[in-house]
Amino acid sequence: MKRKRILLAYNPVSGSAMFKSGLDGIVEAFQRRGMMVFFYRTKRDGNGDLPDIARDLGVEGIISAGGDGTLHEVVNLVMKSGLSVPVGIIGSGTSNDFATYLGCPGGSASRLGEDMEAYVDCIESGRTRRVDLGRVGNEYFVNVASAGMMTDIAHKVDARLKNALGKMAYYIRGIGELPRFRAIPVRLEADGVRHEFEAFLFVVINSAVAGSMRNVSTAARIDDGRLDFLAVRRCSPAQLVKLTADLIAGRPVDGEDAV
Repeated sequence: MKRKRILLAYNPVSGSAMFKSGLDGIVEAFQRRGMMVFFYRTKRDGNGDLPDIARDLGVEGIISAGGDGTLHEVVNLVMKSGLSVPVGIIGSGTSNDFATYLGCPGGSASRLGEDMEAYVDCIESGRTRRVDLGRVGNEYFVNVASAGMMTDIAHKVDARLKNALGKMAYYIRGIGELPRFRAIPVRLEADGVRHEFEAFLFVVINSAVAGSMRNVSTAARIDDGRLDFLAVRRCSPAQLVKLTADLIAGRPVDGEDAV
């Protein structure tokens, strides 16, 4: 009987960088079900060889273990190389927006426990779910594309600071951006209608979780064939503070006047 083969692409420095300490438990979970798991350790200077390795091994799926950035890279490698295999997610990074929305297991491998057992059962049974993807130019995104103030914070935060402070590192960096808060002109055409306005920032989202904030939009669905656009228009400081407070508290803001 042919054993199911899975490639686990893990980021060794994501989150607390402790995921790799529990890899043996993951191997055991797969082996107990008669499956083989191969490991790919992602590299900072690029992982373009991952699709070829997946083909050489004849794997039937790739699991991305890391944060949103790791998932973004894995999805792009799969799509651009024409690999026809499902992608699984283990949210072991600092920010795991898409994994959070889907309810995928997360944390260090040693803490996954029963969530991981159920997850491996799902992989063994071959259960998959089709989801929408967005594309900007030649780059795919699975959860969010954004522009404007504070939308590039994730790329500016030092990895060591993220590992030490977790999500708090993003908030600290965000506070530092406030003095440079400026609105940008936006011209948008969607569903045959043109819009022009000034906005502090905008997001194009696939799920309702973005920037570690839940319920950003009440309309977002990952499999409805649509992407949802939300922009924070130029508004007063009081309105901006209220919007931010609502988002952090998990209250949707797509009905607010400034959105």
